[in-house]
Amino acid sequence: MPGDPTPDSEPDGRPGADLVPAGREDVGELVGAIVADDGADPRRRAGLIARLARALSQGARAAGVRGAAGGRWLTDVFADEIAPRIPVRDLDTLARHHKGLTGDELADILVRNAANTTTAVGAAGGALAAAQFTAPPLLLTAPAQLVAETVVVAAVEVKLIGELHEVYGAGATGGAVRRHAGYVQSWAYRRGIDPMSASESLTAALGAAAKVALRKRLMRVLGRHLTTLGPYLTGAVAGGALNRTATVALARAVRADLAKTAVARGRRTGALGGDTAALE
Repeated sequence: MPGDPTPDSEPDGRPGADLVPAGREDVGELVGAIVADDGADPRRRAGLIARLARALSQGARAAGVRGAAGGRWLTDVFADEIAPRIPVRDLDTLARHHKGLTGDELADILVRNAANTTTAVGAAGGALAAAQFTAPPLLLTAPAQLVAETVVVAAVEVKLIGELHEVYGAGATGGAVRRHAGYVQSWAYRRGIDPMSASESLTAALGAAAKVALRKRLMRVLGRHLTTLGPYLTGAVAGGALNRTATVALARAVRADLAKTAVARGRRTGALGGDTAALE
């Protein structure tokens, strides 16, 4: 009848449903939306992660057991679909967003926000896994949620690495694809990019060796999240704590590299150890 709403016009009540039309889920867009805002609404973020889990599950089934096994499919998805959508802000944008802060003070804030986000993501995933642990028939859905949690944590940390490079004047050069490849590679190796040799070490996309390192890192993070499969709320506590510790340790390692690079280039920096203060 005239005036009746069509299926396409009916609102979707799921959290985050306003961002990506139902039935056309884009993994890169979902992850980009999740990590774009430091202060994302927890309910909205949880809804987006649930949708991401469904999209990844569909992709894994399409890839087949052989394609999904060993992490090669997930590595390709992260490198090709997710990494280019990770929103890395430049120094001017970061300074404006954080009321003019620069240097170590700005870096401390970025580490704190990223650690808070990965803590929340880990706690949400651990809580779901814990609930499913008490209901064996639903346990089959837990891996998809934990894979989604894994790629979100990885994306948050890649974003953090990229913005730390901006803060310390060591941002990757070249086009967007090359810059994001550099930050993904930095995350995979847990090292800062040396701008003096970046033109020699980075290609337009991740090379074979970097993809192997990326796959190993993603599988380690996924393995860490699998340890949150515990009864009651132990999964939520473990997931949040493990993610926070790992994010802070990663930031500390990368900041140490960037501090050395800054000193070598004649920049003043005190980046060795602001992380603990930022989290207190």
